[in-house]
Amino acid sequence: MVSLTIDGKTIQVPEGTTVLRAAEQVQVHIPTLCDHPELTPYGGCRLCLVEVEGIRTLQPSCTLPVSNNMVVRTDTERVKAARKFVLTLIFSERNHFCPFCQVSGGDCELQNAAYAEGMTYWPLQPNWQNYEVDASHPYLIIDHNRCILCRRCVRACSDLVGNHTLGFEERGANSMLIADFGVPLGESSCISCGMCLQVCPTGAIIDRATAYHGKETQVEHHQTVCLGCSVGCGIDVQTRDNQIVRIEGDWMAVANGGVICEDGRFTPMVDERERIHTPLVRRNGKLTAATWDQALEAAVNALKPLVGRTTDGVAAAISTRLSAEELYRFKKLFSEGFKADLVTSLEEGSATASYSKIRKELGAEFEGKLSALDTADCVVAVDFDLTRSHEVVGFFIKRRIPTDTKLVIVDTEPNTMENLASAVLKAKGETYVEMLQGLTAAIVKLGLNKTPSNLSTDGMLENAVQKTGNSAEDYLEAARIIANAQQQVFVYGKKLSGKSGEALAALIELAKTAGALTEDYSGLLSPKGKANSLAAAHYDLEKPFAVNGHQVAYIVLGEDEPSQKLIQSLSKSPFLIVQASYSSQLTANADVVLPTTIWSEDEGHFLSFDGVLQKTEKIVKPAEGIRSHHAVLGDISARLTLELDEKGWELN
Repeated sequence: MVSLTIDGKTIQVPEGTTVLRAAEQVQVHIPTLCDHPELTPYGGCRLCLVEVEGIRTLQPSCTLPVSNNMVVRTDTERVKAARKFVLTLIFSERNHFCPFCQVSGGDCELQNAAYAEGMTYWPLQPNWQNYEVDASHPYLIIDHNRCILCRRCVRACSDLVGNHTLGFEERGANSMLIADFGVPLGESSCISCGMCLQVCPTGAIIDRATAYHGKETQVEHHQTVCLGCSVGCGIDVQTRDNQIVRIEGDWMAVANGGVICEDGRFTPMVDERERIHTPLVRRNGKLTAATWDQALEAAVNALKPLVGRTTDGVAAAISTRLSAEELYRFKKLFSEGFKADLVTSLEEGSATASYSKIRKELGAEFEGKLSALDTADCVVAVDFDLTRSHEVVGFFIKRRIPTDTKLVIVDTEPNTMENLASAVLKAKGETYVEMLQGLTAAIVKLGLNKTPSNLSTDGMLENAVQKTGNSAEDYLEAARIIANAQQQVFVYGKKLSGKSGEALAALIELAKTAGALTEDYSGLLSPKGKANSLAAAHYDLEKPFAVNGHQVAYIVLGEDEPSQKLIQSLSKSPFLIVQASYSSQLTANADVVLPTTIWSEDEGHFLSFDGVLQKTEKIVKPAEGIRSHHAVLGDISARLTLELDEKGWELN
């Protein structure tokens, strides 16, 4: 620990702490513009200059590490004059109207800094020029007039996301934020994560969907969990007057540390699907509006004769975007109440079947935690393109390449991360077993295996070469990278999670041989499917959904968009009941439609793909006439006099 004094306050902090972070611990405010706690210190704006006893010149506190017995002063006349001069130069470079702007009202960090220094006019006349506004992106607008060249956006794009889309051209006051090699942002490699938007201090990067919906200082904040996939990212949902104003990443969230993707930030804000606001019942071949009593009565009349009828009674399926409580209540109602033989999820175990099978065989979890990616020096992506699904996992990998982590790709489809990989193994068809066994054999052949392989590797490498078309040297080179790593993480996708489990068994053997699966450490991760895919697996909601003579199909669709496969499979169902939030082809085909809440209108627990249980919060009130899934299933069970055990949903 290092002891220092800041404005007369003595403090002890760990060695390597910057003066700025030390000052924060004793509630001493040092103004900054280029600094952000989640970004690498940059020292560009010079607004955070402080006086240090024994050093002749003022020092940038954001990059200056503390030293023992250091004495720092942050509010001397010399420091204040320097801050005012820095702000004067910033105001002179672009078209900033902070002293007179009434729009931001506390949102703009540049305006806040100016007011803190008592600046109500421009000491230097601004260099008026017309700077372009880039509105080519579907979500973002870049207004270069407001840019202060702090490079926060560039560092967020690189340090947090690993995408490296943003940069600067020219120098000094002529510097200009650009995307790629100067193309419009909407035509660039931008992946629409919006992290640049979240860290921009002045509003130079604007959210076109929610801009000018009110001041950040006049919103309510709700910390909850994104349901876009199974990563379980923490988000900060900001509301005003029962309306969502914007969504940002929660910097304090353990899973994602503030980083979110397009599906978490923008997709919920631009969903233009038609909400269902009233129950619907088919009468004389046409869906018509009905009261809740009428809709529930129609549903119960169809369901009641099927209670206890196991083989051809009710076929029931539920969305894995619903809470653990709803999944459990659904399972209890249809499996135990109706004794139905077909009770499953809409994912049908496509992302969890093999995982569940091996977990039961082992009697324990065998996968690791998402945090393993923070220290991994080698990531092997097997059947997983992390730029197309569960993007935040991909961010964690990309931002460590190439300095800290090497990437190996094993895939049968084109993978957009191939250009980042140190080794790529590709083959056509269902050849994952051969490719994974070939890697295991290559590690053994090189004598780099950490544990003895349980497989006889004789001829295995040759078989992999013959079946996949990759050369022996391809396998040996990939094996060297994997086996020489100190901490490997294997991330695998749905094709290894299928019903047979053979490919996953081959991956587990490879992980053991490479040393990534021991008693103390598991380097296996499967991001699985939707938000509660793992919870559905724990409740055994993994059967294939094959309607065969069932008299009633009960689908809890929620917010899901029904697949053509699901629509087709239910096209000849004698009676179809759908709980849904949005209109779709499936609701158009239904006999009874029950309108239900969406993610922001309900609460419940969700199990992330790595086994972390988190609770979502109710953020806004639903419109009149819309009920929660919990209430609807409760009404159905009550009208059928089927008791539902409210307890027991807990996931260990």
